[in-house]
Amino acid sequence: ICAQIGHSGRKGSTRLAWDGIDKALPEGENWDLLSASPIPLMEGNVVPKEMDRADMDMVKDQFIAAVRAARDANFDMIEMHAAHGYLLASFISPVTNKRTDDYGGTLENRMRYPLEVFAAMRAEWPEDRPMTVRISAHDWMGEDAVTPDEAVRIAAMFKAAGADAINVSSGQTDKAEQPVYGRMFQVPFADRVRNEIDLPTLVAGNIYEPDHVNSILMAGRADLVLLARPHLADPYWTLHAAVELGDEQQAWPLPYEGGRRQANTLAERARAMSE
Repeated sequence: ICAQIGHSGRKGSTRLAWDGIDKALPEGENWDLLSASPIPLMEGNVVPKEMDRADMDMVKDQFIAAVRAARDANFDMIEMHAAHGYLLASFISPVTNKRTDDYGGTLENRMRYPLEVFAAMRAEWPEDRPMTVRISAHDWMGEDAVTPDEAVRIAAMFKAAGADAINVSSGQTDKAEQPVYGRMFQVPFADRVRNEIDLPTLVAGNIYEPDHVNSILMAGRADLVLLARPHLADPYWTLHAAVELGDEQQAWPLPYEGGRRQANTLAERARAMSE
């Protein structure tokens, strides 16, 4: 079990996803936010405070506390969330980082605080347990933003800092983005990171069929495939995928043994009828 640890940054103080996603809360219900620069998520949302050194130290300590909690709860792995425009990502992307100090401008400067937080988290996490980082490999906002080329450099910096793998995602940095969605659309980004800097990658994004998963893994484009929405739609997606692929060795919960037998019988019958 992995604990994904992050900070909302400028994307906090918003409505629930099914009640106006990303829109500000009603007047009087919002709270103060922090970010790399004082740029609201969109018009009408809370303008975040540009973090000063004291804010950075406070947030870093909060990340450390979260790591300790995950360690004490015996999680198997942790992931630092530095994607999708959240607080750490707001430092990495030039779209959301307009600072003129040591934490803005060049990629090395924009990575300074995220790498500082990573080092503090890694120091608290047991050496024998893996730690990954989630990044946005593409802001989908032209050249003055994070691009797939820059993402390889970002991943290499985290590798040098001790990351065991990179969870390669994209977008959700700013509402002006123009993403190009499609089946397995983030796999090329994970492929580049994995094979250009020799670091294991995790990937998600419009991956929903067993053949998608197998093709990604067998082609060496990623090392772990993540499926969220497919499991929301079908909590037993993995079990059903095993049946579809003819894998009768996949373990099922003992109370569902009857369902496993029926699923395999029906699958065998369907395959026989199609021959």
